Order: sequence, then C-alpha cells, then structure tokens
Amino acid sequence: MSEALETPPQPGKPGILERRRFPSLIWLVPLVAALIGLSMLVHAWLSAGPEITIAFQAATGLDAGKTPVKYKDVTVGLVSRISLSEDGSHVLVAVSMDKSAENLVRADSRFWIVRPRIGLAGVSGIDTLFSGAYIGIDAGQSEASGKNFIGLETPPTIINGAPGKSFVLHADDLGSLDIGSPIYYRRIQVGRLASYQLDPDGRGVSLQIFIDAPYDSFVGAQTRFWNASGIDVALGANGLKLNTQSLTTLLAGGIAFATPAFAAAEKSGAAQTVYELAKDQQAAMAPPDGPAQYIELHFERSLPGLSIGAPVQFAGQELGRVVSINLDYDPVKQRFPSVVGIELYPLRLGRALDKLPKTREGTDPALFMRRMVEHGLRAQARSANLLTGQLYIAIDFVSNAPKVAFDITARPLILPTINGDFDQLQEQVANIVAKVDKIPLDSIGRHLDASLVSLDQTLKQTNAQVLPEATRTLQQAQQSLGSAQGMLADDAPLQQNLNQTLLEVRRAAQSVRELTDLLGRHPESLLRGRPDDPKPAPAGARLPANTQESSP
Repeated sequence: MSEALETPPQPGKPGILERRRFPSLIWLVPLVAALIGLSMLVHAWLSAGPEITIAFQAATGLDAGKTPVKYKDVTVGLVSRISLSEDGSHVLVAVSMDKSAENLVRADSRFWIVRPRIGLAGVSGIDTLFSGAYIGIDAGQSEASGKNFIGLETPPTIINGAPGKSFVLHADDLGSLDIGSPIYYRRIQVGRLASYQLDPDGRGVSLQIFIDAPYDSFVGAQTRFWNASGIDVALGANGLKLNTQSLTTLLAGGIAFATPAFAAAEKSGAAQTVYELAKDQQAAMAPPDGPAQYIELHFERSLPGLSIGAPVQFAGQELGRVVSINLDYDPVKQRFPSVVGIELYPLRLGRALDKLPKTREGTDPALFMRRMVEHGLRAQARSANLLTGQLYIAIDFVSNAPKVAFDITARPLILPTINGDFDQLQEQVANIVAKVDKIPLDSIGRHLDASLVSLDQTLKQTNAQVLPEATRTLQQAQQSLGSAQGMLADDAPLQQNLNQTLLEVRRAAQSVRELTDLLGRHPESLLRGRPDDPKPAPAGARLPANTQESSP
C-alpha cells in the first residue's frame, strides 16, 4: 500500500521520427483495386454487345437475368429486363447480346421463345422442361442491324441458310393446309409449307413452300403440284378407288408434286418460281387445257341443282365447267330465266380438234358454232344424281330440235338450249295430269256410289233370304244323299231284294230259254205236250249227233 502512494514515473521525452522520403506501400492496395476495377469496366464495355428489345404476346417462361438467348445451342445473350408495353397489349423483353453475336442481330432476324411443343410433326423443345425456356434466334441476311423486333409465337418453319429452295404455289383457297404441312415427292416427305397469304385482289391464296436439298432438283418448269390432303375417293368402272399420302395429310393436310411422263427432261426450276396448285392428282397431271372459251346459256326456268364448278360434257367428255349462274328478267313472258356462264376448253377435244376444217368457218368460233347449231347442237341441263338432285350441262346434237336463230355478233356467244330430261319428265307428268283432269270423276263417283248402295242392298237380301234357303236346301240334299247311300249299301234290304229279284229274273230267263229250245226242237209239243224223256242208251251205244248237240 505504501508502494501505491509512491510518486508515479514521469513520461520521458518522445522520440521524433523523421518524415520518410517515399509514401507508404499500403496505398498500393486501393490503387491496384482501382486499376483492376477499371480494367474490368473496360473489358465489360469492350465485350458488351448491342441491347435489343423484343416484343412478345406473353412472357411465359422468361425470367430477367436468367433466361438466355441461344443460337445453335450457344448462349449469345441474356434477358436483362421484362416490362409491359404502354397499352398493356404485349410485353417488352430487353436482351443484352454478346459482342460476338453482334452480327446475328440484323434487321430481318427472327426471335421466338423455345418451349415444349407437341404438334403433328412431333415433340420439340423437350429439353426446356429441365433447363427452362430460352429465346431462339434466326440470323437475318439484311445488311442493316436491328434494335427492336417482334417475336414469333411459333418457331419458324424454315431457318435462314437451310439447304434447299423456296417456291410459290397459287391456289383458289387454302383448304386444310397449314404452316408446316408436309410436301411429298413419291410419298417421301421432302419439304414443308412455310407461309401463306391472301392475294391482294382476294381471288386466291399464295403459298410459300420449301423443298429440302437435294430434292429441290426434282422441281422443274413442268412440275405439277396438287393438294394431297384428306382421302381421295373415286368410284369408277373399275370399282372404288381410295388414294391418300399418309396419316399426317389426313390431319394436317399436305402437298405432293410430280413431273408428267410426257414432259421433256429439264433442269431444276429457279427459286421463287410460281406454280398452280391443283385440287387433286388427276387434275394436276392432265394435259394442259389451253385458253378457255366463255359461252352463255339461257334457260327458261331456274336450275336449283346446278352449282358453280359443275361439269360441262360434250359427247361424254368433260369439256369445261360452269363458272357463273345468274337470273334474268323477260318482260315479254314475265319470267325469270337463268343465265349460265360456262368455260369450254377446245384443247380437250384432242384429235377431233386437229380434224376440224382449217377454213375461216372452221377457225372462227362464232361461224363454227352457227354451223353446229344448224345441225342441232344444243345445251341441256341434265340430272347427275337422282338422290342429290345435282345437275350438269350436256352439249349434244338433238335430231328433232326446233330451228333457232344464232347471232354470230353476240359477245359472249349464246348457245341455244332445250329443256332437260327432268323438264321433259315434268311435261309428261303434266300431260298425264291433264288427261286425268278430263276424266268425269264426279259422275263416276256418283254412279259408283249408287252401284255400291244397290250392291249393299242385294247382299243384305242375299244374306237374309237366299243364304238360309240355300243352307236348308243343302241340308236336305245331304239327307237325301245319306238315304240313297243307305239304300245302296251292300247289306241294305233294297239291295238284297234287288239281288233276289235279279236271281228270279235270271231263273225266269233261263226257263224261257229252255222253253224256246224245247219248242225249237219239238214244236209239236205245243199240241202234244212235252215228249217223254228218251231212254238211256246202253253202255257203249253211240248217241245220235243231234242228241249230243242239243244236250245241255
């Protein structure tokens, strides 16, 4: 305790350190860190690619900071931000692309979200079930780069740079075809339908198809395409014919193509060549029809069973088709006749066309048709099916057709018509009905009714009087027959008496015969009586000849 009260030691004089000539090395640490950070910023700035914006309908499966952008399964970008558009109709996906992928972002590049998809062509994107959805990119070929894009809702059918060629098909309608519908060559799938669009005039549809290499070399200038969708059923003289490509064409439609055998060898067609798409294989492979000849037909009545596209036949051959059906008004007859427009293809006449006269009358359609009309050429609407009532136009020569005037200056040409077979049937039925109307059915009915009344009275009288009397007569007759049958029986008294009487008559007849024999031999017996019987001759004596003969 005494030691604690001792005087504390006094501090000594501090030492003076002299200032160093160089700064401390500790300052190198932040400097190095700053340099590293700066280098990283420079590297990030130098390695950063363009930032683009893609508009999608929905951002299902996308996640900012996680969803990658892949090109040929290589990550070339990352989704950095997802936001709604101002009107909320779609989403805007901001993507930071890598520097190495700068050339992929062209003005015509396409983007789509890769998800698991199940379609008629199979299952795609199944790997995204585990890794998550990602954005696919198809590099464009434009020289200009793009920044804002509209994403595809479905993956593109054709990837830029794929080996093959694209062609254009023109059809009246799309039918059951859709994007991705297969294209067959000799029943082998060689391509697919890439896109379609309505023609600017609205009269047809243009289809963009893609044929993979090397099958694109089979498409030439004379190649024919036809719609192979569904089942082609034809009933002809050889029976029922069923034709289809594959099960896929039944569900998703399809297109097939071939080159006719009569076509000359040719090189493959150029890309984007336009072809016509026929409705079936038969129509596609038929010889070319050439230019059509439009003709009008005027019928006096309406034709409810006739439709656009109905065939026009001449001599059993389909020579054209119906293209229009309109109503007209006849102020004189106060009727509404039908005006039917048809297209005829003269090249379908074949060899007959080559044998036509080469004169002006033979080459001018109007003069040639006037000559045929003078020989009875007429058009007629005939029934094609009695069940459905469908009609078709038949052009043929009618021997007893009335003469009509033919105007060769009319445009279009008007071919005279006659009533169809159904009209003739109607006329015959009308004639029969008119004859039936002339029959005095009322008078016949009255007479028939009076006759029936008289017959009824007669029958009543017969039932009341005649039938009972007849019944009694029959009963009496039956009794008489029974009595007669009893009298004629073998054991009947009458029968026995009759037999006895007959025996008596026989004995009487025998006695008469003996008497006549006696009188014949001895006529004197009538006066002298019956002679005595001769004595018997001695044994061995010979009897007189007359005695032997007369003995019984």
